[in-house]
Amino acid sequence: MTKRTKWILIGVGVLAVGGVGYSQVVMNKKKGTEVRIEQVQKRDLVASVTASGQVTPRTKVDLSADITGKIVRLNVKMGDMVRQGQLLLQIDPQQFEGQVQRAEAALSNSRARLAQAKANLVQAQRNYQRSADIRKSNATLISDEQFEQLRTTLEVNQALLEAAQEDIKQGDASLKDARWQLSRTNIYAPMSGRVTRLNVESGETAVQGTFNKDAATLMTIADMSVLETWVKVDETDVSRITVGDSAIVQIDAFPDTTFIGRVVELSQSSVKGAAASAQGDQAIDYQVKIRLLNPPTDTRQDFSATAKVVTDTRTKVLSIPIIALTVRENEELKNTDSVPASAKAPARQVGKKDVEGVFVVDATNKVTFRPVKVGIAGEKYFEVLTGLKENEKIVGGTYQAIRELKDGAIVREAKQPVQKPGEKKS
Repeated sequence: MTKRTKWILIGVGVLAVGGVGYSQVVMNKKKGTEVRIEQVQKRDLVASVTASGQVTPRTKVDLSADITGKIVRLNVKMGDMVRQGQLLLQIDPQQFEGQVQRAEAALSNSRARLAQAKANLVQAQRNYQRSADIRKSNATLISDEQFEQLRTTLEVNQALLEAAQEDIKQGDASLKDARWQLSRTNIYAPMSGRVTRLNVESGETAVQGTFNKDAATLMTIADMSVLETWVKVDETDVSRITVGDSAIVQIDAFPDTTFIGRVVELSQSSVKGAAASAQGDQAIDYQVKIRLLNPPTDTRQDFSATAKVVTDTRTKVLSIPIIALTVRENEELKNTDSVPASAKAPARQVGKKDVEGVFVVDATNKVTFRPVKVGIAGEKYFEVLTGLKENEKIVGGTYQAIRELKDGAIVREAKQPVQKPGEKKS
């Protein structure tokens, strides 16, 4: 065999081996489980918590009556803007004016009785002192009985004076109370704002708000210039939120507008929903207060809102589709010995036997389950901390395919649907 012939045979052999390998790749692409294949890429990620609630003004006041009476004057309507100190309504003052007059008359009588009691006491003191002086000079001129009678008269007049003084105190208190009730017939705006609730009309009876606050509320004044929304956040997410976090708020009444907000308060006690309590559900929510930085001018109290609180951000980090992350039993990690040490991730236990990872696709379209450690979660992607390198190919869907996929299986890439002009890529 010549040297030239030998090299030709060697070349044919190499081509044959290569042809077999190429044929294997081609065959693998024609068979196997149909999946979506994606590359590990760097992306900007934003982690957030989404929750719903209602829009409320930072400051609002529920006005109720301190007295019971007929409303004879109502100066506002629902939605009116009012200024601090403005007269809102008046309760019929007639009966309360009568109470003031009667209290003034009673106090005047008490003062007259006090004056008379003082005069009587002065006279009784003089009579008693004169008798005492006479008895000192001549004890026989005034009998013991007469002297004791004068002493008793003095004590009685002293008691009558004290009673008259007490009547004065009670009369003063009654007059102050009557005047206070009269002053409460006029109800003024305690602050500037908008009338967001009006529960009465002229001619109705205002009931003193002592026992049932809601039933006694006449109207609500709210400062709509500073708006907040209280949203309910699940206990599994609330620990990710801190005061100062920014938020994007969507108010249902303004579907085409988004508003910027900031977290200003986190509740320390949980709030269970009525439905959850009725069903015995153990899910627990916490309230988070978000203040709108650019509130709308024409909003209303209790509008429904949805807030997306930004809890963390990452710039240009390795990421994978959320759907790509799955769990497998530890036995399925036997093939990871061939993975470079730089790409390996510590197996994160999920339960007693399972770990998190993804299926990596090699050049022959064979998949290998690889443990992956992830960081924050954006809307569609997980941050990759360890376990993968940029541009590696992984199985990115479908959910059903990933769930049923086995380590070492052959896959083929699903055909992408033809995108129509102007259509956004999903």
